[in-house]
Amino acid sequence: MEEPGFWDDADKTQALMKELKNLKDTVETFHQLKTRYEDVETLIQIGYEENDPSLLPEVSEAMDEFIQRMEELKLKTLLSEEYDRCNAILTLHAGAGGTESCDWAGMLSRMYQKWADKKGFQVEILDFLDGEEAGLKSITMEINGYNAYGYLKSERGVHRLVRISPFNAAGKRQTSFVSCDVMPDIEEDTGIEIDEKDLRIDTYHSSGAGGQHVNKTSSAVRITHIPTNIVVQCQNERSQLQNKDKAMKMLKAKLYLLKQQENQEKISDIRGEVKEIGWGNQIRSYVMQPYTMVKDHRTNEEIGNANSVLDGNIDPFINAYLIWNAQKKSEVIS
Repeated sequence: MEEPGFWDDADKTQALMKELKNLKDTVETFHQLKTRYEDVETLIQIGYEENDPSLLPEVSEAMDEFIQRMEELKLKTLLSEEYDRCNAILTLHAGAGGTESCDWAGMLSRMYQKWADKKGFQVEILDFLDGEEAGLKSITMEINGYNAYGYLKSERGVHRLVRISPFNAAGKRQTSFVSCDVMPDIEEDTGIEIDEKDLRIDTYHSSGAGGQHVNKTSSAVRITHIPTNIVVQCQNERSQLQNKDKAMKMLKAKLYLLKQQENQEKISDIRGEVKEIGWGNQIRSYVMQPYTMVKDHRTNEEIGNANSVLDGNIDPFINAYLIWNAQKKSEVIS
């Protein structure tokens, strides 16, 4: 029989080792950056001493690489909030608009999974509901990687798409909305106690690919916390008990963050404001016609290549948000 707390101690050890590895990687990156700076300095000195203009392209390329790596390291210093290092739980909900919005939710799901793959993060689908004709009505995914939440907290809000609808025979331009919620996957015990009387627990059949893969038992679990109207759900585990445990962990994380923010004017800093998924509430617009442009309305960051963004190249928006958020906090303090 396993000793009490065995797995808790193992999980803590694993988390500490993960933290240690990432700290070592950061220190190593700093030393590499310092060496690169010295190399650039040496190239410049040689160019001056030998009066050799042919070195200019090499110096310019080395300097650009140095600046890029320095910016990446600088951004990591902005990921210092309590839960930034955690894995992220990201949920997408299609807004009004039927098939068009469901298709947009599917596109965003692909975008985030592509981004995670580029970062070397692992993605686990916790729950999803297919659209009736295409795309997704909703999807919840866990993105596992160091600082995943720190990066993805920038994505919380309503995302707006403007394009010629492939589902409209008249070829009219359509506007669709999808909401994105991002929460940290808090590994340690939050100490949150939940009264069973405050919960409504529903079970349903897990989604499947059809045929032998269809789950014929109601193993998927949806939990509603009645006082706050927070809803969490999970269907990826094999048993109803495992799905319930995972959903309860998600609920406790959300309630803990709300508790931490209860003395603030708004709880929206962590939970995200509960807004209508529609006009006037979007944080970012993705325009495909009559021109292509993706613009973040908080930071004014713009990228003209919308297809590249939808292929997971969202780092410029994440980086701009981290800088914007840090500046906003410093203004409040001052």
